[in-house]
Amino acid sequence: MATQCVSKVELSISCNNLIDKDIGSKSDPLCVLLQSVGDDKWTEVDRTERVKNCQDPEFSKKLRLDYHFEKVQKLKLGIYDIDNKSVDLGDDDYLGGFECTLGQIVSSRKITRPLELKKGKPAGKGTITITAEEIKDNRAIVLEMEAKGLDKKDLFGKSDPFLEFFKKEDDGKWQLVHRTEVVKNNLNPSWRKFTVSLHTFCNGDVNKPIKVTCYDKDEDTSSDMIGEFTCTTAQLLEVKDHAVEFDCIHPEKQKKKKSYKNSGVVCVKMCKLQREYSFLDYIMGGCQINFTVGIDFTGSNGDPRSPESLHYMSPDGLNQYLSAIWSVGLVVQDYDSDKLFPAFGFGAQVPPDFKVSHEFALNFNPSSPYCQGVQGIVEAYRMALPQVRLYGPTNFSPIINHVAGFAAAAAQEPKASQYFVLLIITDGEITDLDQTRQAIVNSSKLPMSIIIIGVGEADFKAMEFLDGDDGVLKSLTGEPVARDIVQFVPFRQFANAPKEALAQSVLAEVPSQLVSYFKMRKLDPVNPPETTK
Repeated sequence: MATQCVSKVELSISCNNLIDKDIGSKSDPLCVLLQSVGDDKWTEVDRTERVKNCQDPEFSKKLRLDYHFEKVQKLKLGIYDIDNKSVDLGDDDYLGGFECTLGQIVSSRKITRPLELKKGKPAGKGTITITAEEIKDNRAIVLEMEAKGLDKKDLFGKSDPFLEFFKKEDDGKWQLVHRTEVVKNNLNPSWRKFTVSLHTFCNGDVNKPIKVTCYDKDEDTSSDMIGEFTCTTAQLLEVKDHAVEFDCIHPEKQKKKKSYKNSGVVCVKMCKLQREYSFLDYIMGGCQINFTVGIDFTGSNGDPRSPESLHYMSPDGLNQYLSAIWSVGLVVQDYDSDKLFPAFGFGAQVPPDFKVSHEFALNFNPSSPYCQGVQGIVEAYRMALPQVRLYGPTNFSPIINHVAGFAAAAAQEPKASQYFVLLIITDGEITDLDQTRQAIVNSSKLPMSIIIIGVGEADFKAMEFLDGDDGVLKSLTGEPVARDIVQFVPFRQFANAPKEALAQSVLAEVPSQLVSYFKMRKLDPVNPPETTK
């Protein structure tokens, strides 16, 4: 699962042309932010200050909330005319509201929409403008360290040194923030360059005390301390202007020996601050997520007319394929401005000549396989199902290579403007495993992620192998993936879970996969955030 800490988003609100409810003066508006908790229940997240006598307020208090890419976060913004001191808004005039998702706001960065008194009833000419900004310190520290003349700790060889960095917490305790690799048998080691977010390293405060301890790695016993020193991040950064070295001091040795100088010297070879862009930086900077669906129409699914079939439509018009499309599609669609999604089937005999196809357009229009929104994919699937004959084999590589072709074209442009997410829904009996492995390795160098949802009760060993969570996926020739891009989940795990749970599980890793691609290509957001807070 993605271990990213939660992103916090700040919304700035302004309104224009609010309706006037006060006689003899203008309204005194305030904006309230509510978030859906399901079943048409809403909970208040935050509210702005009240602006007196104003029909075009710009609220100075920002509204803060947690952002989750993998969820549809429904929001309601309500504007009230406050005429009393009570916190309850029930006794205040409602000047209009607006409903949307947080995904819609962050994918546009700034939106202006008409206010409504209720669904379909405009609040005069009133409008609301919402601007989103991520709250974070996006700086990272890049460090390269070396040491000279470290004490020899091992009887039959030199020391095997490594460094640990700690920051001082508010309670005075030292918290580990980074550990270098071990350099074997060397009293003058150079460690590899590393990058840590400045928040992790020193809570963003370059004057916060940092402790660096040098140890000798012992395989059999706990590691021996060679020595340590304290400093600040600001001191480490001084290496730009002059050499920065610290005596590595062993407290016990220092106490025992008057002539003791040090147990070696630790030198800062290089230290600098750089910006680390987040998922939201790329999305709010103009990156579009292109969503494509591939549906398994192979014979192993069973005859769609039989209730045992995975393609059988239950009386409520759903099956596992459709549930998966709805769950994932509803989240991803907010990040694609044209909402046109290519949708394909594979493994069926397709009209008019009923030849087997491994990438046919669900709408049978190969020159324009696009469906309008998630609803369009669902309708195309329902139309296609009775017209195709389920067949085989189950080949994934054609559809992966198809999307990879578009991703490769986007990758030619040296900017972070497009990313592709391919959702494959399958009963899991994959035939072309070797070609699929190669297709995934090739795709890992491109701006794309692959989500595989396994429906039915099959043994999904091959799918779990493609996910690569247990080890690095390699092609037949032994080439490893450039980055992890496949996420597999079996649908049955979510049979009794809320409908949002499936999307949360499969989409949780997409933000870090997107960032890892653009980082690998050294690409900044198209429109980077203006300032570093």
